[in-house]
Amino acid sequence: MKILVINAGSSSLKYQLINMETEEVIAKGGCERIGIEGGKLTHKAHGETYVVERDLPTHTDAISLVLEKLVDKEAGVISSMDEIDAVGHRVVASGEAFTETTLVDERAMELMDEIKDLAPLHNPAAILGVNACRAVMPGKKMALVFDTSFHQTMPDYAKLYAIDYDDYLKYKVRRYGAHGTSHKYVAGEAAKYLGRDLSELKIVTCHLGNGSSISAVKGGVCIDTSMGFTPLAGVPMGTRSGDIDVAAIDYLCEKKGMTMEQGLAYLNKKCGVLGVSGVSSDFRDLVAAKDAGNDRARLALDMFSYSCKKYLGAYMAALGGLDAIVFTAGIGENTSVVRRDILAGLEAFGIALDEEKNAAKNDGSIHDISAKHSRVKILVIPTNEELVIARETAALL
Repeated sequence: MKILVINAGSSSLKYQLINMETEEVIAKGGCERIGIEGGKLTHKAHGETYVVERDLPTHTDAISLVLEKLVDKEAGVISSMDEIDAVGHRVVASGEAFTETTLVDERAMELMDEIKDLAPLHNPAAILGVNACRAVMPGKKMALVFDTSFHQTMPDYAKLYAIDYDDYLKYKVRRYGAHGTSHKYVAGEAAKYLGRDLSELKIVTCHLGNGSSISAVKGGVCIDTSMGFTPLAGVPMGTRSGDIDVAAIDYLCEKKGMTMEQGLAYLNKKCGVLGVSGVSSDFRDLVAAKDAGNDRARLALDMFSYSCKKYLGAYMAALGGLDAIVFTAGIGENTSVVRRDILAGLEAFGIALDEEKNAAKNDGSIHDISAKHSRVKILVIPTNEELVIARETAALL
């Protein structure tokens, strides 16, 4: 069975074709500048990289180009579209309309349209991606795989906000979380590495990238997560503020002459470590600036690490103990100083980092950075959200 995984953005599209018998990536790539002049496809297969520069007015044009490349005589990996058994689409937010991976049909797409405002930067793009695939691949089975599905197991006292309960029932405003496919994958990989059954483990998974979230995973299910109704909540991120007093938003909007819509755009795109540092949203730039003596870059990094530390402590308490901490995604996998700062001072809780192992270059495999005497295992595990989407799609079929 071969599954095509699609992750559509507003002006971009990433894809992987995975052979589910071996879980091997046969081909992968992405389209850039969809709907903008200067479109480009980067396609990787057979150990080679192929680039096609072509205007891509719509997502349908982008998908058409991807399929064209997959069957290309030189760069292709399949002889026809018949070899693709199904398509799995990444969707960020499900609301309460979906609780699990769902087959694409007319009713599912109606519900998708109803919940598109839950993740305005992501869900409308996912809809574009699905509709483009349906136009180019009519009749092909497709699945919606939601980032939020893994977090559906949160108990009511963890997922609900203290608003009027009738308003929750009417408007479904509650914590949904994000990055669920990543949290699910690395928790499972941690259990395999430790040689233990996932059902008996207490794990905190830290997906730290341009968007960051932290989850408490007990017995293989999520009991709490840091992101909220939207991906804006939680720890400070690349350009997102993370947790903030809602009254401060109203105050800022009044002082800066912004509408609420503009205020939310400000919190999503101009805040976080970018806003604090004034340097960059890229942690590599922040570390370099801090080392060069930039105090605002130092402050941004300290705020991020401190916030992560607080969530880690809270989730240790919620779990009633801790077997492992997992770091994943761009920052979690590659920025050793951030891992060090998050874990500093937690020795009393049985968490001890091996500084030498932590500083070693990431080679793309699971990396155990625990000190020998650490009671809690500290692991760096490369995430693989696309594989989870493919697995979920295959299981649905």
